[in-house]
Formats: sequence, structure tokens, C-alpha cells
Amino acid sequence: MAGGTEISNLVEGKQYIGVMVNNEQYGIDINYIDNIVRMQRITRVPKAQDFFPGVINLRGEIIPVMSLRRKFGFEPDTFTPKTRILILKPEPQASIGFIVDEVREVLTLGDADIDKVVASDDKATFITGIGKHAKGLFSIMNIGAVIQEKESGAKE
Repeated sequence: MAGGTEISNLVEGKQYIGVMVNNEQYGIDINYIDNIVRMQRITRVPKAQDFFPGVINLRGEIIPVMSLRRKFGFEPDTFTPKTRILILKPEPQASIGFIVDEVREVLTLGDADIDKVVASDDKATFITGIGKHAKGLFSIMNIGAVIQEKESGAKE
């Protein structure tokens, strides 16, 4: 029965896609990921927030695309051959694309490998914890907080 134990140990950890944004490593829960696509033409949408450069057409589905660099207050995106758009499905009928500088690898972490973050500034709300992995530390992204729009600005 040792074989069954090995399989259950593999399943116990939570998996994250490791991505780079502005030379910082982030982890995104793999359960949200629907697809990873190469950078492509983004169609601008008038009066959209500055961190939404526009939308893409992916196999007939129109998907809004968010710049994580702009959302987090970093320098504007610099597109390279490694730039990717992660297609996330936070809800069954809704998709959103995140522009990332690079997709690294899939990381599997147990609860002991994640430290919770307690902070009060706006950027910290985008992070639920810090993951510890053999290749270093990475911030675990709070997808709900990243895509939620604060109602602080004036509406046009």
C-alpha cells in the first residue's frame, strides 16, 4: 500500500504557476488558469482603466486583458518573446487575461511552505502569502483582490 500513500502525498500540496512580473516572482493558483497564450494584438477599449490595455479574441471569445505591471504600480509593460497572457477563469462564465513578463514553472507547495502576509498597504492586498520553494521565495497572488475594482474613482 506504499504506492497509494505516495500518490496521496503528491495530491496534498497546492499547485501554482510561477510567473515573473517586473523582476518579481509570483504564484497563481493553477485552478484559475484556463490557458497560456503568446502575446498578441490587443484591441483598445475607450475609457477603460489604464491597467486594462484592451481585449483579445481567443477562438471567438472576447477576453479583457489586464496589465499586472500597471495594476501593481510598476513600470509599463515591455513586451519580449517571453511575454505571455495567462487566461484565468475566476468564475465559470468569466475569463480575464493577465499580461506577465514570463511564465516559469508549476510549483507544488504544502501549507508549511506558505507564510501568510499581514499588511495594510494596497499592494499587500494583492498577495495572500509568501511561498517558500527550492528556487526561492514568491508572492502568492490573491486573484479576487487583483480583479476586483475599487469604487474609489469618479465615474464618467
